[in-house]
Amino acid sequence: MLNKMEREQIKKVLKDSIDSNFIAGANLMVIKNGKEIFYHEDGLADRGTRSPIKRDSIFRLYSMTKPITATAVMILLERGELDLYDSVSKYLPGFKDQMVGEGDTLVPVEREVMIKDLLSMTSGLVYDGSSRAGKDTEALFKEIDRRLLGDSPMSTIEIINKLGKCALAFQPGSSWNYGTSADVLGAIIEVVSGKSFGEFLKEEIFGPLDMKDTGFWVPEEKRERLVKTYADNKNGDLELYTENHLGIINKMDRKPAFESGGAGLASTIDDYSNFARMLMNKGSFNGVQILKPHTVKYLTSGRLNDIQQESFNNWITLCGHSYGNLMRVMTDCSRAGDLGSHGEYGWDGWLGSYFGNCPKDDLIFLFMIQKTDAGTTTLTRKLRNIILSSCCEI
Repeated sequence: MLNKMEREQIKKVLKDSIDSNFIAGANLMVIKNGKEIFYHEDGLADRGTRSPIKRDSIFRLYSMTKPITATAVMILLERGELDLYDSVSKYLPGFKDQMVGEGDTLVPVEREVMIKDLLSMTSGLVYDGSSRAGKDTEALFKEIDRRLLGDSPMSTIEIINKLGKCALAFQPGSSWNYGTSADVLGAIIEVVSGKSFGEFLKEEIFGPLDMKDTGFWVPEEKRERLVKTYADNKNGDLELYTENHLGIINKMDRKPAFESGGAGLASTIDDYSNFARMLMNKGSFNGVQILKPHTVKYLTSGRLNDIQQESFNNWITLCGHSYGNLMRVMTDCSRAGDLGSHGEYGWDGWLGSYFGNCPKDDLIFLFMIQKTDAGTTTLTRKLRNIILSSCCEI
């Protein structure tokens, strides 16, 4: 448990980061043995109006959307409505006859991308980069952004079928690379369920978990709670960031045509804590069973083989981890760059949102900030080290 000195140290570390303009504001929550043992908020949701961060502030999750997408896949898996070895082209014809970039040439895939590849990021799909695959994908996102606010924005299914025509960075299953795999899963869920991805999430996850402020856009009556986003101005301060990114409308002021399974959701710390609690409680929350315990065990386990793990090991700040079902999984605490708990899992987002579940210690750590290119920051690791050193057993 956190004693008074540790609580004050957490507050000081957070305040120092705000005072030094590393972040504008944040809220943080620690849950131990199913009970909230610490919550703290500090800083500003909007530096222009001086509006403070509050417990019900709404944050753009970006990649912290991914664990929710993986959970949605598991729901369909349990029901026998899809098979992880299904080829993606079974649901999305754009993934038929894919090509792999090898230097300046394209070669056919040796086998098709499967759903299992998408969950482990071993599909060959990427976000951007200097490779043929990166350039193809970047061009597609530019097209998405050009049409994003116009009369004919691209739909989820349209985008993902076009994504299937982009070159892959490597033969499916032969390596690991972070990319657009979760967006493809969102489209597959639409096809299998016959509902929009957002409708499926609302009915199957957000409603049952009482995640009343989570979705792909923010209605007008809640919009004053949506935090502003900021970027490092390279001169020791923050500047307002208003650009759309990865096909996500920054203002979140309309129902999007593209519901991104990799980056599209916004949420509050309380809403996401309900999701994290459900996973920690083996798929159950307040008497509602979202997933069965065996499925949660599979969902929260590393899935990479030795060759794929070699590529993942290039992510220096995730030493000691494996990857599976769109989340990091701690496998070797002695190799990690921060204090950890064996079997811990979770993920972060491009704007700095972060969650970690430590089943061995029944500990949940949630942190929400609003800074571009943040992911897991030095601040996040400092806070983790205080909390995990106090709340986790040897």
